[in-house]
Amino acid sequence: MSSEFNQKLEKYAEVILKVGLNLQSGQKLLIGGPSLDADGIPLESAPLVRLITKKAYQMGARLVDVVWGDVQLRKIQFQNAPKDSIEEYPKWRIDSRYNISKAGDANLHFTSPNPDLLSDAEPELVSQFQTSYYKQMKPVYDLLTANAFNWLIVPFPNDEWADKLFPDVPQNSRKDKLWDIIFEICRINNKDPISAWEIHNNNLSKRSRYLNQKQYTALKLTAPGTDLMIGLPKNHIWEGGSSIAKNGITFIGNIPTEEVYTMPHKDKVEGVVSTSKPVYYGGYTVENCRFTFSEGRIIEATADKGEKFLLNTLKTDEGASRLGEIALVPHSSPISQTKLLFYSMLIDENASNHIALGQAYRDSLKNGKALSDKEFMSAGGNNSLIHLDFMIGSGEMNVDGILDDETTEPIMQNGEWAFEI
Repeated sequence: MSSEFNQKLEKYAEVILKVGLNLQSGQKLLIGGPSLDADGIPLESAPLVRLITKKAYQMGARLVDVVWGDVQLRKIQFQNAPKDSIEEYPKWRIDSRYNISKAGDANLHFTSPNPDLLSDAEPELVSQFQTSYYKQMKPVYDLLTANAFNWLIVPFPNDEWADKLFPDVPQNSRKDKLWDIIFEICRINNKDPISAWEIHNNNLSKRSRYLNQKQYTALKLTAPGTDLMIGLPKNHIWEGGSSIAKNGITFIGNIPTEEVYTMPHKDKVEGVVSTSKPVYYGGYTVENCRFTFSEGRIIEATADKGEKFLLNTLKTDEGASRLGEIALVPHSSPISQTKLLFYSMLIDENASNHIALGQAYRDSLKNGKALSDKEFMSAGGNNSLIHLDFMIGSGEMNVDGILDDETTEPIMQNGEWAFEI
């Protein structure tokens, strides 16, 4: 590796620890643990993991541990394991994330997708595995959606991912190109990445404060193929950039991030919405979706690719066919400007306005973390095992906010912010 690359990798590690996780002296750090895409951190990430581990200890970490994984093992399982064993999952892997989360310590994850990994797998089998996985991981995700600890997800390139994105680039240069783009969209190429993140985070906070002061009763989204009214619950909260965990630590859970988001009212979504980008989900790709909502629930769903898998996912539970998130992202975001589909939800959702089916975030509602599931749902929150994002924004989308007196104000026009901060 060149000295320039090593310098950027050093900066990446520092942004991960100081901006994303905001790791504190005395905290434990778990790198990895189970996720839907993989059972742990990819083996090829060892140089970065060692760098992060060294810096974490230098910052005062009490203990750093790593759960390694290999996505190819998931494919081998689907191809060779007994069909009646597909719902089994190693409890120790779940416990690794649960224990660190319950203790209020830090958890770091890499997203490193292999977009075509499960392209030949049976949709029913993939859905069966995912439903079982979410049921077993629910205690962990309950802690995560309540921000019980400081956590972070960041991208890490691999050969298969780079091959998918850059088939026209010489093979020995593809991963280098992906690294270059990741460094750019994660603001590592700035002279002082940490200061750049402080400025960006401050701007996202200003957007959120503006929208929180408005307390719109609903959002109206219009674009080719989309005419959607999204009701918002009373005392909803817009957030963007950093969050404050229950342990008092301010952290940024996703790097990169360009969104401000809140929760829709689960019973007050009406109309039609079409996706603007494919969705890569747990090794499966779904393209050109169209959803019709009535009284908050999807009553019709179609997709040009992956429709069977999509329909199976919508049957996961009652909340899987209702919205848990609406997020706004300007069409001019750095990720959108790459004009790439990354096949990574972490990155792709930050290129476009998006909605999420399934679980709503508790911090998107005033005092939401203190509410029981029943109280949360009564206030308009959605509960589900899944949280699945769909990109719907474009340079042709308008978003209007509707006030208590039913007057309408522009929030976004032609994909860009319509208000100053």
